[in-house]
Amino acid sequence: MVTTSTARSPWSLDPDERDAQFAALRASEQLAEVEVADVVVVGAGPGGAAAAAHLAARGRDVIVLDKEIFPRDKVCGDGMTPRVIRELLDLGLEAEARGLAPGFAVQKGLRIHGGNVTMELPWPELDDWPGWGGTSPRMVLDETIMRTAQHRGARVAEGYGVSGPLWRDASESRIAGVRWKHRDGRTGEVHAPIVIAADGAGGPMGKHLGVVRRMERPMAVAARGYYRSPKADDDWISSFLDLTDSDGNLLSGYGWVFPLDDGTMNVGLGLLSTSREFQAVNYRRLLESWATGMAGEWHTTPDNLTAPLRTGPIPMGFNRTPLHQRGVLLVGDAGGMVNPFNGEGISYAMEAAQLAAEVVDEALVTKRTSDLARYDTELRARIGGYYTLGKVFADLVGNPTVMHVCTTYGMPYRPLMQLVMKLMAHLTDARPADTKDVIVNTLQRLAPAA
Repeated sequence: MVTTSTARSPWSLDPDERDAQFAALRASEQLAEVEVADVVVVGAGPGGAAAAAHLAARGRDVIVLDKEIFPRDKVCGDGMTPRVIRELLDLGLEAEARGLAPGFAVQKGLRIHGGNVTMELPWPELDDWPGWGGTSPRMVLDETIMRTAQHRGARVAEGYGVSGPLWRDASESRIAGVRWKHRDGRTGEVHAPIVIAADGAGGPMGKHLGVVRRMERPMAVAARGYYRSPKADDDWISSFLDLTDSDGNLLSGYGWVFPLDDGTMNVGLGLLSTSREFQAVNYRRLLESWATGMAGEWHTTPDNLTAPLRTGPIPMGFNRTPLHQRGVLLVGDAGGMVNPFNGEGISYAMEAAQLAAEVVDEALVTKRTSDLARYDTELRARIGGYYTLGKVFADLVGNPTVMHVCTTYGMPYRPLMQLVMKLMAHLTDARPADTKDVIVNTLQRLAPAA
């Protein structure tokens, strides 16, 4: 059964009270040249902010550093699967999870477009997961989680970029904190025995630790834009399995249309690294061509574009490891945690964040740094086998002919697509009540952990 936290969200406060509270928090964000904390979190996206919120709720002294000033944008589809919804509920963000807060909308399921078939598949009714999904622009979602961490007692310092790690000794065997540089030129240090690196793909902490992309594991590049459209009130998020270029050629990518609560839609596409076109196309032009081609139905004309198209990397399937070393835990894109089946990474960043908070809190109690190794071990046990299946999937659909055959012959069969949806969205009960859950759970249990 899905449960919710009783913690109060800052967004449930009276607007004037909330604004005054946030103004006071901003005024206290200035760091001294040297600060000391239990934990320093690098990056205030959903993973970093969620880790800080959970740690602060456990009474830990947490400092979060982010080089940007919020609200800030992030290239993303803005979709929230039921896995994300559960993480929001765990943070006490009930109104946001249910689409009752500004910037948040609820969708009942997934509309799949493939071949000549369009099929609507409601999110499955399960004991372990909510029965609904949603959408929220990252400008809204990220700040909501970050302010929740502040409300719980974490200290979030905006505009502070991390310039490198601090080490306990010359051999760099153990982390001792980080160095920072503010955008106004000031520099300083935060001393902490544990660092959570949630600074994105190719972030500074991973580079200083020597973490590089594992080339045998998948990644993708995404392009997305926001379009005004009368269809922005849709109850379904849409996924397109047949992607073509301006000449009608099949590409090994996927597209999406996600409705938002402000009268716009997030329209985007992604291409996998297993695709022959991965580095051979202009992603913005491809998105513009694809969106214009379906403007008759979706109103995705250039005139309805509300901001320039943007692109970004999607690191998948634990393609940056190890997830823990020398007192540093990688969370979210920093560890390549995006689902290879569907390109969704928010839920995995937040789930990893919650586990990281639990492991870090226990290690601070026992004062045994070896206890931090459980983070890497348990995360691989939870989703490593599933990510191995995702790598196989990415290798297969890297050939557009394979994807075309799958959509042409598989799409007409609803029971098969319900199974595919559960697999691709990673939604099954631990104690399965139907055959589809048994199949998916067995596959990921038998697959070797990534």
